[in-house]
Amino acid sequence: MCTDHNWINQAIAKIEADFQRSADTHLIKLELPSFQGIDIYLKDESTHPTGSLKHRLARSLFLYAICNGWVGPETTIIESSSGSTAVSEAYFARLLGLPFIAVMPKCTAKKKIEQIEFYGGQAHLVERSDEIYAQSRRLAKELNGHYMDQFTYAERATDWRGNNNIANSIFGQMQKERYPIPSWVVMSPGTGGTSATIGRFIRYQQHSTKLCVVDPENSVFHEYFRTGNAEITGDCGSKIEGIGRPRVEPSFIPGVIDEMRTIDDAASIATIHWLEKILGRKAGASTGTNLYGVLQLASEMKARGETGSIVTLLCDSGERYLDTYYNREWIKANIGDLSSYLHQLETFEVTGSL
Repeated sequence: MCTDHNWINQAIAKIEADFQRSADTHLIKLELPSFQGIDIYLKDESTHPTGSLKHRLARSLFLYAICNGWVGPETTIIESSSGSTAVSEAYFARLLGLPFIAVMPKCTAKKKIEQIEFYGGQAHLVERSDEIYAQSRRLAKELNGHYMDQFTYAERATDWRGNNNIANSIFGQMQKERYPIPSWVVMSPGTGGTSATIGRFIRYQQHSTKLCVVDPENSVFHEYFRTGNAEITGDCGSKIEGIGRPRVEPSFIPGVIDEMRTIDDAASIATIHWLEKILGRKAGASTGTNLYGVLQLASEMKARGETGSIVTLLCDSGERYLDTYYNREWIKANIGDLSSYLHQLETFEVTGSL
């Protein structure tokens, strides 16, 4: 336990000063002529200093751990991650002058590992995604360090009532839009922390917005939502980095979710290639999962004659995944043929129907 109030004060001041220097992320409106009464928005989290949605989480986790007395001036920080959270935590560890070790599957994108090392962190690679938890606990014990454990603390480290969290930012940026209160917010689960924050905020603010959480293949969250069986586990990890888990994580709160859907991996990858033509830049595959769910909802709203807005997240840049999601050979070997989904999306752009 750290009781050095001088160090605690200095550490929090450094993190808060870093936050003060950072601008909010943009809300991008997609121009889709086939939807005259339905507006679609992407909250672009790729513009954070560490390039992803997880920058918000890492900041909150560090503040939470420091204020709880778990982290001090000599503490080694350990985190289990599929990459993006580790990149962001390495950034904050360097800010505070603390050693950082990320426990990640060997299949993690090389660019993420390079970014962790750029910020002075180390990558401890394991064979399977379900091995990261035990390895992280072991390292924390051996090094007398602190296991940050995003999968447990993500939902409680963030102030979901406001304080410039992501939900507060979305609804603030929507105020002057045609439909300022979204019909839907769409989010994919990694830790479950962001969906918990958004869902709680919606209820606390008494909005009529519904939360749809979209799960990739080989993830257990949707099945848990459907059955309530918290013991369910998966045999393999998700191929969509950053989302989907082989076990039900403690931070996943099903009670704040109105609807869940499972999105095919091929649909997720096809969607980011389609999106690149619209935005002129690449996004990570989790954005594809999010956006395909949005397009499904928009198509259904149009068929019912409804109007309104839908907001989702652009989680990170596709530049991190040039050797995977933007590599034809990798896609062929790991995902398969995208042609049917690409054709579907091209048709959707004209007709507004999936």
